[in-house]
Amino acid sequence: MIIGGGMSGLAAALRLIERRRECGLDLDVRLLEAKDTVGGSIETQTRDGFLLEGGPDAFITAKPWAIALCRRLGIADSVIQTNEKHRRAFIVRKGKLHPIPEGFVLLAPTRIWPFALTRLFSWPGKLRMAMDLVLPRGPRDSDQSLGDFVRRRLGRQALERVAQPLVSGIYASDPNTLSLRATMPRFLELEARHRSLILGMRAGQKAAGENASSDSGARYSIFVTMRRGMASLVDAVAGRLPDGTVRTGCPVVRLSPHIGGSRWSVEVEGVDRIDADGVVLAAPAYALADMLGRGAPDVAAQMQDINYASTLTVNLAFNRQDIAHRLDAFGLVVPAVEQMAMIGATFANVKFPGRAPEGKALIRAFVGGALNPWAFDMDDREVVRRVLSELRDLIRVRGEPQFWTIHRWPRAMAQFPVGHLDRVRRIDELLGAYPPAATAGNAFAGGGVPDCVHRGESAADNVLQRVMSGRA
Repeated sequence: MIIGGGMSGLAAALRLIERRRECGLDLDVRLLEAKDTVGGSIETQTRDGFLLEGGPDAFITAKPWAIALCRRLGIADSVIQTNEKHRRAFIVRKGKLHPIPEGFVLLAPTRIWPFALTRLFSWPGKLRMAMDLVLPRGPRDSDQSLGDFVRRRLGRQALERVAQPLVSGIYASDPNTLSLRATMPRFLELEARHRSLILGMRAGQKAAGENASSDSGARYSIFVTMRRGMASLVDAVAGRLPDGTVRTGCPVVRLSPHIGGSRWSVEVEGVDRIDADGVVLAAPAYALADMLGRGAPDVAAQMQDINYASTLTVNLAFNRQDIAHRLDAFGLVVPAVEQMAMIGATFANVKFPGRAPEGKALIRAFVGGALNPWAFDMDDREVVRRVLSELRDLIRVRGEPQFWTIHRWPRAMAQFPVGHLDRVRRIDELLGAYPPAATAGNAFAGGGVPDCVHRGESAADNVLQRVMSGRA
């Protein structure tokens, strides 16, 4: 039984079906989803020739699991890369847009002259960042917040003006609580190996080749999407599952282990109880905590302490002539110190082809997150009013949008505070005392599509192995 039909749950179900076929197993796989559709926060719509993503609009190939899934499904030819032009982003500074310096990779610069000439940082701020070249290594084994790490290595300006807005765009989190080990362990490894982040990233770029240094902010060359939208990946996975595998509109109200047994009792609202030899827990942690409260209270208590942030995605369709800015980037991010409602925006028709008709523009704005929780409480019209006002100032929008849509995602972004990986390990250890079960989903794997695919597949293998070993 798979509880939850987001990307992790779907990947788990497909893995079990694949194992059944490969090994000739007598295996009944069922996926229960409380909503009427599967896919979690992945949602694609089309309207008037625009392709609108309500949730994630891409995934990365540096983590191989999502692209490997596309190959297994036979849809790799539907995967498209970002446009080669304008692979950069802007950062808002005192109400103005500044390009992230070329060669500035997420946290730190790797090229001297673009960094020296940028107006994003003061000269004292630039000198403080350059101190990374001589600072000693920090503690190697202990977890720490991303905020503490960036301040220690690169200084306050690097955190407030670049690291915080870029990280907020990925995790919707406060960098002062965000676990570096749970989210960006690469930077801990760079410090451990090279001592200096700047030297370590330059070494990595030399090894990767020139293309790696042509992006600014994020490595946009590793971002890909589906030609017809991210929902086509969900549809492809769901389409490979046998009829009757997926049951939508089936909220699970309780999960309990059989007394003295090796199975789970799954109680579904409005449906008789179902017994399962193993379960993959792919719903949000707070929902799982409610389900497990009586049957596995120690596990539920750990899951209950995992926090989430709420976000909104606002799609705005424009006539291109109504935006005076050249839109010569993939988008913009907004530091918290700017005190805007938006945390960022994507110029969707610039980032990927086929997102807007000729002569049109599609802007995806993001609102809310851990640092702007108040923004989620605004009604839709107030959200659009605030976003439009900010876009008018930043990219000189004139007139009204052709149309707009809002996708609300309450408690959708799991937060990863310092010590989060230890909590996940405790949950997995506690589950070992119960009938076969394993966790999946973004609270346990990270928020990206590849991470969710990987965690779902690993959870399926884990549960199947425990079930089969119990029958041996």
